[in-house]
Amino acid sequence: MTNVDIDAAKEHFGKILKEQLARVEVMRSSSQLTDYTNLDKMVIGVVGGDGIGPFICKHAENILRELLRTEIEAGKVEVRTIEGLTIENRAKHLKAIPDDVLDELKKCHVILKGPTTTPKKGDGWPNIESANVAMRRELDLFANVRPMRIPEQGIDWIFFRENTEGAYVLGSKGVDVNEDISIDFTVATTQGCERIIRLAFDHARKTGQNKVTVVTKANVIKKTDGKFLSVAERIAKEYPEVKWDDWFIDIMTAKLIDPYRRAEFKVMVLPNLYGDILTDEAAQIQGGVGTAGSANIGTRYSMFEAIHGSAPRMVDEGRAQYADPSSIIKATAMLLNHVGFVEKARKLEMALDLCTLFEKRIRITGRSDGATGEQFGKYVLETVARKDLEKAWNDASGN
Repeated sequence: MTNVDIDAAKEHFGKILKEQLARVEVMRSSSQLTDYTNLDKMVIGVVGGDGIGPFICKHAENILRELLRTEIEAGKVEVRTIEGLTIENRAKHLKAIPDDVLDELKKCHVILKGPTTTPKKGDGWPNIESANVAMRRELDLFANVRPMRIPEQGIDWIFFRENTEGAYVLGSKGVDVNEDISIDFTVATTQGCERIIRLAFDHARKTGQNKVTVVTKANVIKKTDGKFLSVAERIAKEYPEVKWDDWFIDIMTAKLIDPYRRAEFKVMVLPNLYGDILTDEAAQIQGGVGTAGSANIGTRYSMFEAIHGSAPRMVDEGRAQYADPSSIIKATAMLLNHVGFVEKARKLEMALDLCTLFEKRIRITGRSDGATGEQFGKYVLETVARKDLEKAWNDASGN
């Protein structure tokens, strides 16, 4: 290794440090979360993404427009369709999010987003950054919130995954020092840890779930994970009525599949990478990644999405119309709840439970032997409109 190699790596790392220090200053001046009830008009952007994204998004958008029909007609809500977040357009501009698309997203208060393709080595696309990671950073969507419920097993989990730090935010900024050494980076700031951990404790206190579990690998990753855990210890003292504990990520993945312990967990808060792993495991326990929705919360913007990928193979094989829209519909319910339409969100969640967990009148298989996404979307809307919806849900869930 030459001095030139080392100096170049030092210069690269110096640039990263300057970027992160500037981000800390922005976080220090961040405002409170948006109060959507005070807006004259709320703008909801719907961006389909690519692969199966546009197919499943249109069904969720239909449900959203129907549930908000009165508010849209009164001019209190506007739903906009935003194009251009396809892998083809992103590759053309060599950007995770083309500038004109980002400008349109920033004109919205809330975004409903379909899955997007992240290029990987050998797939023929330029090595551009993940659109998800870029959007979370550009809109400062610091909290990824994912609920998982299996009522019959007593499971009622909600995960608060830090979105703008950790390994992912610097995932495209590693350095090949020379042909023998490659180094990636991870980052944790006091401000970033504080805001995600406080959000988790606030949720536990407000909802009465009353239990927070902090997940790290602080016994080995002593600086960044150590900071996350030490900040949690400090913040927990401000919430004496909320119980809390901490687990390491490796054993936590095992405990989620332990039928004797997993119902004890309620609210979980964790850094970015671990959150990605654990929430996918939790979604699989719930019934698959197609059953879960995801919220990405910031002070100015919020984005709601399906947690699964863009499934380009389904498009290539002509099966996109059979893609399951359950995850993006779940995200729609989370969106409605977040912006203040709590009762509409509750009805949509009950309807989705009836359609996917209990009655299951139609079945989606991803192929022609099952229902299309359009048929499933109509099934959900019909179920929302049922006069006996709450009774049917209570009977089915045993409440």
